Amino acid sequence: MNDELPWHDCPLLKAARCEPAERVPIWLMRQAGRYMADYRRLRRDTPFLDLCKNPNLCAEVMLTAVERLGVDAAIVFSDLLLILEPMGLELEFSTGEGPLLHNPIREPGDVDRLRELESIEPLGFVVEAVRKTRAGLNNALPLIGFAGAPFTLAAYAIEGRGGRDYRRTKTLMFTDAGAFNAMMSRLSRAITLYLNAQIEAGAQLVQLFDSWVGCLGTDDYRRYVLPHTRRIIESIAPGVPVIHFATGNPALLPLQSEAGAAVVGVDWRIRLDDAWAAIGHDKAVQGNLDPVVLLTNPAEIRRRAKEILDQAAGRPGHIFNLGHGVLPQTPVENVVALVDAVHELGSR
Repeated sequence: MNDELPWHDCPLLKAARCEPAERVPIWLMRQAGRYMADYRRLRRDTPFLDLCKNPNLCAEVMLTAVERLGVDAAIVFSDLLLILEPMGLELEFSTGEGPLLHNPIREPGDVDRLRELESIEPLGFVVEAVRKTRAGLNNALPLIGFAGAPFTLAAYAIEGRGGRDYRRTKTLMFTDAGAFNAMMSRLSRAITLYLNAQIEAGAQLVQLFDSWVGCLGTDDYRRYVLPHTRRIIESIAPGVPVIHFATGNPALLPLQSEAGAAVVGVDWRIRLDDAWAAIGHDKAVQGNLDPVVLLTNPAEIRRRAKEILDQAAGRPGHIFNLGHGVLPQTPVENVVALVDAVHELGSR
């Protein structure tokens, strides 16, 4: 990464490198979404998949959010399941039901239906959204690219929709490790291609979302997930920090650290200081306010933000974020109050 680029010494990238910064940076997962009136107006006329495949609208949605909130980074507006379409899965976003995959992977032999992603061309609309968002951002603000991690994508592909016990995923994993690992390897190669294309298009760092991996215990994570995640992180363009975010099981944090990302994302189920100790202080951490706090009031938001900042204790390498995405019911002014509080209380 060229030291002369204007974003190289921004607070977020300094934190990702565990370097002292003038303030604790903050960005938010789902910082552009249904809680914003402009987004809801847009969605009245535009189905979600159509929005995701329109680079101009994706850039507009994110740039509007960044300006309104005053956050320290943008993240490309997209969805983690889009990568599954060119791999042969039929994706639909159904109102009230969320994402549905109409031809899920259910048997070991079905894994052969998952096509290799040979080219990024079928996902060119995401790459173009990265370019347009980068072009519209203040030069000092970094842009985050992202992808779903292989386990979460595999679980969606197997379950076919959101789930709770991940029974089908675990059954395939436990009964045919060869088929499951073949699936994870194919997904990992696709994710690597996808993230590096986003970097080439203008992203300064990337995040791997492993939203469902918390359903696993540590032994299963080490056996079935860690090698694939590590391979992706090792294959990302040199000098570009990777944020590795998982949710649901703090016991996995040391293993996430082993996977090699520069930054480990933390949800609200563990204190930030305990999480950092488990991860290792040679890594940066991201997190970890409970999103429900943003449904309260500015005084409580400020108090809870201060608790997390106090747990970080001024150590370089803290990126403030939620423990998951902004909830649709969240008042925008409460999000702004959080950003302002972190910038004030986290100034060095």
